[in-house]
Amino acid sequence: MHILITADGRSPITKRWIQGLLALQHRVTLVSTFPCEAPAGVSDLFILPVAFNALSGSQALNRSTPATTPTKTTSSARKTVSKFRDILQGARYWLGPLTLPFYGRRFKKIVEQQKPDVVHALRLPFEGMLASYTPTGIPLAISIWGNDLTLHGNGSPLMRAWSERVIRRAQGLMADANRDIRLARQWGYPADFPWLVVPGSGGLDLVEVTRAASPIALLEQFNIPENAPLVINPRGFRPGSVRNDVFFASLPIILERCPEAVFVCAAMAGQPEAQQWIDRYQLQDHVFLLPYLSQNELWGLFHRALASVSISVHDGTPNSLLESMASGCFPIVGDIESLREWITPGVNGWLVPPDNPQLLAEAVSTVLQNENLRQSAAEANLKIIRERAELNLMRSQIQVFYQRISPTV
Repeated sequence: MHILITADGRSPITKRWIQGLLALQHRVTLVSTFPCEAPAGVSDLFILPVAFNALSGSQALNRSTPATTPTKTTSSARKTVSKFRDILQGARYWLGPLTLPFYGRRFKKIVEQQKPDVVHALRLPFEGMLASYTPTGIPLAISIWGNDLTLHGNGSPLMRAWSERVIRRAQGLMADANRDIRLARQWGYPADFPWLVVPGSGGLDLVEVTRAASPIALLEQFNIPENAPLVINPRGFRPGSVRNDVFFASLPIILERCPEAVFVCAAMAGQPEAQQWIDRYQLQDHVFLLPYLSQNELWGLFHRALASVSISVHDGTPNSLLESMASGCFPIVGDIESLREWITPGVNGWLVPPDNPQLLAEAVSTVLQNENLRQSAAEANLKIIRERAELNLMRSQIQVFYQRISPTV
C-alpha cells in the first residue's frame, strides 16, 4: 500500500510513525509542513510550510540530538518567543487558516501526481486542514492529538470551520484517547466510519525503552545530585495546555516535606519564564533546566526519576506519559477526561486538579515518601503498556485500520 503522510517531518513522532509503516511493508511519501531533511525510508519528500511554519520553531526539533547548552543566539530567540508566546499563538489561529487555499492547491497536485492509496494527516491543525484538499476518491485518514479539538479547534471561528471541514471529509479517524473519538463524532464524524485509538507514536517498543542508557553522564554534565530523590517535568512549554506555573508554585511546599528532592525540567534551558519562577520561589539549588533531550536521554531520566509531573488542562495521551509508565516512573498528571482513561489515582498514578499547587505538592510528596506505592504502580503500569500500547500489538491494529479505509488494495 502507498501511504502519503502529511506531518511535521522534523518530529521524532513522525519519524517513528514512518518507520512503523515501513516495517509493515508500505511505501511512504511525506508532505512535511515544516522544512526538513527526508526521513529514512520515504520514497518522496515535499515541503509545504502552511501557516507560516517556515518561520516557526518546535520542541520536537532538537529531540533527536544529544543535550547541549543553548547558545547566545538560541537564548535570545527563546526570550523573544517566551515574551510573545501567547500573542503569536493567537495570531496564528486567525492568520494560519488564510494560507490554506494557496498550499491546498499545491497539495492536491502532489496527491494527484503521487496517486497514493491513502492520505494520512498526523495532526488536525494544520496538517489535516491541508489534507482536506485530497482529491475525491482517495481515502483520507486523520489523527487527532489531545488539544486539537479542545484547544486549537476553538482558537478562532476559522479554526473551528476548518476543523469541522476536515472531520467531515475524513474516512478514517485515529486518536490517542477515546475522549477524542467521542468529540469528533460531535463535530461531524460519522459513527459508522472506521476509527482506532492508538498512541500518537504508533506504540512503544518496550525492549528499546528498557535498554535506554543510564543518565549518569547527563546528571554529571548539569551537576545534578546523583543520589537525590529525582522528579522530572518532561514536556517543556506548551502554551494553553501544560500548567508549568502550577508546577513551580508547588515546589516550595514539596521541599518543606522532602528537602533533598531535585527537579529536572526538559526543554526549559534558556526559558526566561522558568528562570523567573526559580528566582521567585528561591529554587536555585533544587531545579535544573535542561535543554532539548534525545529520546534515549529522556527515557534514561524516566528510569532514574521517582516521579514524572505534567499538569495539563488540554491533553490526549502524551507519549511522555506512556514512556514514564513503561520506565517505572510514577506519573502525576492533570485530572482531565483523557488521562482518566489511563490513571487510577493512588494505584498506578495520581490525578491532580490542574490549578491547585497544594494538591500537586501533596501528591508528589506522597509518592517520594512511599516506596511501596511506587513499586506497585510500576508493576501495574508495565502490564497496562503491554496490553494497550506495545509496539507490535499497535502495528497490527494500524494495519487493519488502513485496510478498512482502503479495502481494494
